Amino acid sequence: MAKIVVLGAGVMGSAFTTPLADNGHAVHLVGTHLDADIIEEIHESHVHPRLKSRLRDSVIPYTYDRLGEVIHDADLVVIGVNSLGIDWAGEMLRPVLPAGTPLLFLTKGLSGEGDHLDLLPHRLRRHLTPEQQARTPLLAIGGPSIAGELAEERDTCVVVTGEDAALLERVASMLRTRYYHVWPSTDMVGVETCVALKNLYALAVGCVGGLLAKAGKAGNDAVMHNLSAAIFAQGLWETAYMVDFMGGQRRSVFTLPGAGDLYVTSMGGRNSRMGLYLGQGAPYSVAKRKYMPDDTIEGAQLAQAIGPTVEAMIAQGKLDATMLPLMTTMINIVCHDAPVEFPWDAFFADAAYEERR
Repeated sequence: MAKIVVLGAGVMGSAFTTPLADNGHAVHLVGTHLDADIIEEIHESHVHPRLKSRLRDSVIPYTYDRLGEVIHDADLVVIGVNSLGIDWAGEMLRPVLPAGTPLLFLTKGLSGEGDHLDLLPHRLRRHLTPEQQARTPLLAIGGPSIAGELAEERDTCVVVTGEDAALLERVASMLRTRYYHVWPSTDMVGVETCVALKNLYALAVGCVGGLLAKAGKAGNDAVMHNLSAAIFAQGLWETAYMVDFMGGQRRSVFTLPGAGDLYVTSMGGRNSRMGLYLGQGAPYSVAKRKYMPDDTIEGAQLAQAIGPTVEAMIAQGKLDATMLPLMTTMINIVCHDAPVEFPWDAFFADAAYEERR
């Protein structure tokens, strides 16, 4: 049995406690400063108000101000905050995280750092002390994992990634259950790049729903699956280019972190809902303010986080714009209120790139 602290009581951090508790670990769920109502509800009923699922009785909830109290002898700390909370999490951990305690990231996203892109685990690590930075192993979970399904023990397949193969296998064995299937991968760069970009490209797939709603079904009830599939495929191809650029492995693109996670994220949720409004013609700023003011739209959040950096890297010749027509289109839609117009003739520009590889 291990002592595991989960920082972040959102739907994924809370759902993740289910396989941990089922494996007999001592699980401590620490909410962020924004999770007070969630932690209170779990205290009272042990039901997560957004998951609508009952957490295991052995999961102990805490408010964020008690993090130092529970973390001092933890075997593993799980980061389950929103991507916008990664700096907050780093500041919270710096004074209390024992050097050498592994951090396992559920948080997905990339960070735009002016003239380059970085992984969120690396961004958080910069907030730690020099000793913590040198001794703290970083790991992450990637793959198709809807929180509500995991909380209800639906079969879920993911990878756990990091640099230390022995540690990966040890952590994977801590996580595996009859319904939570885990494979180790040492391709942290590839995995994290895939699971971040899937949100942006799922938002693009979601726009097709809006285009269909605006155009209506055809006389024979035909919809727009052809279009959705093409957007999906272009997103996957651009993800492959970005994984190459970041220094990851293509295997991650075409397995669980890439194709798997993009598929499940494209099936519904907040990205799809926002895409519906965008495809119907609403500018992003209007749709966000009018229809989804309190919702986190992960694809749009990523576009805003990396958009200026991607634009700068393209201008500097670091990124090849011809390989990223869908990404740049979605950045324009989210960051500049551009209309949904897909540049078909620019898609699948693979020949010249493959010759350069």
